[in-house]
Amino acid sequence: QFGFISGSGSPAAFLVACCHRRAARATAARLSSASSTGSADDAGIAKSASVPSSSTSVMNVFDRRAKLLQRRRGLLRPERQCCGYLREEMGWRTFDRICDIKRDFSVIVDYGCDSGHIAKHITADMAKRIYQCDWLPEALETAEKSPEVPTHNVLVEGENFFPFAENSLDLVVSSMSLHWINDLPGFFSREILRALKPDGCLLGSTLGGDSLYELRCSLQLAEQERLGGFAPHVSPFTSNADLGALMQNCGYALVSIDVDEIVVRYPSVHDLLTDLRAMGETNAAWNRPLRLNRDVLTAAAAIYDFMYGGEDGEEDSEGQRRRSVPATFQFVNFIGWKPHHSQQKPARRGSASVSLRDLGSVMEKNGGGGGGGTDSKPKS
Repeated sequence: QFGFISGSGSPAAFLVACCHRRAARATAARLSSASSTGSADDAGIAKSASVPSSSTSVMNVFDRRAKLLQRRRGLLRPERQCCGYLREEMGWRTFDRICDIKRDFSVIVDYGCDSGHIAKHITADMAKRIYQCDWLPEALETAEKSPEVPTHNVLVEGENFFPFAENSLDLVVSSMSLHWINDLPGFFSREILRALKPDGCLLGSTLGGDSLYELRCSLQLAEQERLGGFAPHVSPFTSNADLGALMQNCGYALVSIDVDEIVVRYPSVHDLLTDLRAMGETNAAWNRPLRLNRDVLTAAAAIYDFMYGGEDGEEDSEGQRRRSVPATFQFVNFIGWKPHHSQQKPARRGSASVSLRDLGSVMEKNGGGGGGGTDSKPKS
C-alpha cells in the first residue's frame, strides 16, 4: 500500500473492494452511534460529554480507523524524525500569528498537536495554561511541552468530542489536522464555537485544495494511459473560499483567510511517498483504491519527472547537476472570533459620506498625497 496512492488490478477486485468498504462504513456508523466516550482533565475545564450532534446527515468522506492506523504507523517509522519539516514549519508560522494578537490568553487549546510543534514556542507572557489534544495516545506521549507554561495532554476520542466546557477557552489553535475531519461545520459550530469565550479566537491552518497537484495529475495521466481510466489517489482538501464561507456560516466574526504555498523538492516521486507515509498524511478517503499497479507507479514517476522535474542547482560527486521533482503544499490560514459586543461592526449601508471616486481629492486635501486611482498634479 502506497499511502496517497493505491489501485486495483481488475474490475472484479474493484467490485469486491467496494462491497468491503460499504460494509465497513455501515459498521463504523453503528459503532459511532453506539459509543460515547469522555474524560475529565485535572483543571476542571473538561466536561464529561460533548454536545450531541444534530440529526442532519453528515458526509462521511474519511475512514477514521484507517487514518489512525496510518498515523500510528508513521510514528513508528525510523525516518519519522526527519520528516516533520512541514508540521514544524507550520507550527512556527502559527505561533508567529499568535504573537500578532496583542492580548494575554488564560487557556489555549492546541487541537491535533501531534509532536507539540506549537506549544513548545509559547512563553509565560502569552498564556497561563495549555491543553494539547490529539487522537493518538502515542502522539501525546512524545509531544513537546512549553518550557514556561503548564501544559496538559488530552486524548480526544472521536471527531465530535471536544472535552471543554462552554465559554471556557480564550484561544483554540490547530495546525495540519482539521483536513481529516468529516463534520467540519459541526465541529466548528457545535464544539469550538461553544467552548470559546465571547471574543475568543480560533486560529490555525489546514491543507488547501491545490496541495500535491503534481502528484494528482501524474497519477491520473499514468492510469489513463495504462488502464483506460483513473481513480482518486489524493485526499480531497478544502479551498480558501469554501473555508471562509464555512466559518461565517458557523457564526464566527471578523473572519480572515490567506494562503501560503510551500514547495519541497524531492529526488523522485518515491521519496515523496516515503515522506508522506512517515508524516501520516496518506490517503484515508473511503473511495480510495486499495492498491496501485506497479506499472502505473513507474509510469507516474516518469510523467512526474518529465512534466515538473528539473535541475535543482546541486551537484553530485561526479559534478553533474542533480534532478529533482517539486511537490506543492498549499496551506489555508484562517482566523475567526466568537461574536462579542466590543468587536468592530460594519457601518450601516448607505451611511458613507464620501464616494470612492473622490478619494484622491480628499486625501490630497488632507495632505495624504493623492490616491484612489486619480492623478495628482504638483502645484505650480
